[in-house]
Order: sequence, then C-alpha cells, then structure tokens
Amino acid sequence: MLNSISRGPLSRRTFLRGTGVALALPFLDAMSPLRGAEGQAVPRRMIGIETNMGILPQFFFPEKAGRDYELTPYLQKLAANRNDFTVFSGTSHPGVTGAHAAEKCFLTGTPHPERGGFRNWVSLDQFAAEQVGSRTRYPSLVLANTSEGATLSYTRSGAPIPSERSPNRLFQKLFVQGNPTEVAANIEALRQGRSLLDFVSDQSKRLNRSLSKGDQQRMDQYYTAVRDLEQRLESAEAWEHKPKPVVAATAPQDIDDAKAFVQRTRLFFDVMKLALETDSTRVVSFFIDTTVIHNITHHGNRPEVLQELRGHEEAQFAALGEFLKILGETKEEGQSLLDRTMVLYGTCMGSANSHSNVNLPVLLAGGGFKHGQHLAFDTQNNYPLTNLFVSMLQRLGIETHEFSTGTATLRGLEMV
Repeated sequence: MLNSISRGPLSRRTFLRGTGVALALPFLDAMSPLRGAEGQAVPRRMIGIETNMGILPQFFFPEKAGRDYELTPYLQKLAANRNDFTVFSGTSHPGVTGAHAAEKCFLTGTPHPERGGFRNWVSLDQFAAEQVGSRTRYPSLVLANTSEGATLSYTRSGAPIPSERSPNRLFQKLFVQGNPTEVAANIEALRQGRSLLDFVSDQSKRLNRSLSKGDQQRMDQYYTAVRDLEQRLESAEAWEHKPKPVVAATAPQDIDDAKAFVQRTRLFFDVMKLALETDSTRVVSFFIDTTVIHNITHHGNRPEVLQELRGHEEAQFAALGEFLKILGETKEEGQSLLDRTMVLYGTCMGSANSHSNVNLPVLLAGGGFKHGQHLAFDTQNNYPLTNLFVSMLQRLGIETHEFSTGTATLRGLEMV
C-alpha cells in the first residue's frame, strides 16, 4: 500500500495501517486523477435522524412560506447554514397513526403501527443501502442515542435492525481492527491516553511528504478531529466508571440531565462525520431517544413547563447546528461534505402534548438541493412526507419513482 504513495495518484481505498488499526483517509486532491480514471460518480450520502418525543411546533415552524421567512427560535440554532436547509410544514406519513407507536415508522412510512399484527416495511436507509451500500466498507450505520431497543432501520421483511448505542464502540468499529488480542491491546492503549494516530505515525509521515500543501492541511485537520474525538470519548468513558455521590435526599421526580444527553448526541455526530469523511459508509440512521423528557412533553401549555421543554429542544438544535456547520466546513474535491450529504431531521409527532401524528416538524439539509426555503403545505390535508424520500433516493442516483406511500418527488424541492 505504501509503495503506491510514491508511484502516483492515491487509491480511494488507501489506508494507514498499524497493528490492529486501519485509518481510512478522507478525499484528497491526490486521489482525483485515479477516481476519474475509474469513472466513479460524485459520492452522495444520506443521514436520517429522528427525535421521538415531538418538537414544539410554535418554536420550529416559520410563519411565512418561501425564501424570505424569518428564522424561528429553533431554526436560529442553524442560522450559520440557513441557505443549506429546507424546512417543511404540512407534511406527514399517510395513515401513520398511533401516537408514540409511530416512532418505528419515521423512515418507513408504514401505516397503522398501533394495530395488532403490524408488520413494518423496509426503511429508507436500508432501501438505499441495498443500492449503494456495496461502494463502502459498511453498507450502512444504524445508530441510537438510547439504552436499548430503539432503531429507525428495518429490513425488507420488516425486521428491526439492532442499533449501535455506544459512540466509543462505533469509533472502535470504524478504526480498530485485527485479531482479538491486537484489538484488546489497542483498546487498552487508547484508554491509557495513546492516540490512534500513534499506531500509524510512520506511515502518515511518509504519506505527507507525497502530498500537496492543500492536502497536507486537509490531513492535519482530519488528524486533529480524530485526536479531539478520542479525548472526548475518553472523558465520557471515564465518567461511566466513576462512583456516583451518595446523598441522603430522596430522588427528585425529574428528568435526566439534559447536558449529558446532548453531549452524547454530539459524540455520535463527531463519529458520524469521520465515517462520512473517510467514505466508510454513505448511509446512516440515528435514533435520538428523548423519552427522558416525556413527562414534560405533556405540558398542558403551562408556561414554566414549556420553558423547560424549550430549553431541552433548543440544546438539541444547537447540537444539530454544530454538526451541519462542521460538515459545511469539511471540504471534499472543491465541495463541502454537507453539499454531498443529505441530513434529514424530524420527529414522528407533530404534537407530543396531544399525541398528534400530523404536521410533522421536519427539515432537510445539504445533499445538493436548492435550499434556503420554507415549503409550506396544507396543515389540515397534509402532503406525503414519503414523497421527500423519493426525492432523496433519486438524489443518491437510485432510479425509483416511488417509496412506501410516496408516488412522486416532493413538490417545490429541486436539485442543484
């Protein structure tokens, strides 16, 4: 592999290898000639994210349709990428009812999950992975920020696909490999503060000598991101092993610490960015379980409860905003990673307070669409959200005119 570095253009599948470690490289200018010779298309990617306890609509939906709408409090958290996303109102999944039961249908659109004998359909991410998954090491990543059980991904037979719930294990899956003894030794070394980059230091130095100044800068940014993430993962893991303080007071009837919840979401976003940047996968689903705030989603319009819930949800949008910003700043062959990555973000309930499954708060960022707009549909007679899924599949280069209950592309959303 290293000999190819000195002989000409780098293969897209070049790795820096150490004992039990394989570090994939991001797209570099040095790879472009070879990729052109191979006739490979521009890599297109898809992320589907659901938060399952609704989103307060009054802080999400803009009042005005079109491109000159005013950012709402939640969308203000995404202001740095205003022209890189489209917000939708008046959309839902036809026939998907059942309140909380609908969370399993966010990426499938399968009607009536509350009925006995319900059988799910294939999820958007897995349909896409069937078509494009062979182009990467991992056909898809199925992730969940939860303790157990939750997933957005389903096979063609309707079987749920288990999710990876640990950002630490996800990081190891992407970058640490080898026989069991090597893997155990490397994981222990990482826990002792050694960087993954230490395992491949000699090869990385040889690689850098063959790269242009621009590619060297790109690799420095990539290495910095890896080191920073390692430190955050180490810090998060350390807290899990520290004993909790003992108090005499009775446990309060309250929700879990929102700060820790958002921190865990950010860790997942960080690893997802590296997975996309290294083209380890092009399809990701991420279930953000917010059940810990379930009690206050039934707010009854009480001002103090609404204020508390708004704080939790604004923190989630802040984390999303940071994720979109870093994707936008990460360059790949003259484009940003966000330009090539569709990020779907939404929820299965238009109002958790009333258990409504219509008028779903949803937005789509990136991926090469003409964004910067609010597409407003009929809030009483909703437009099929599954039509958006057809648009997303076509943007991946998949020839289809229907998916689930969607029978056309989404009206008003155009490709660049």
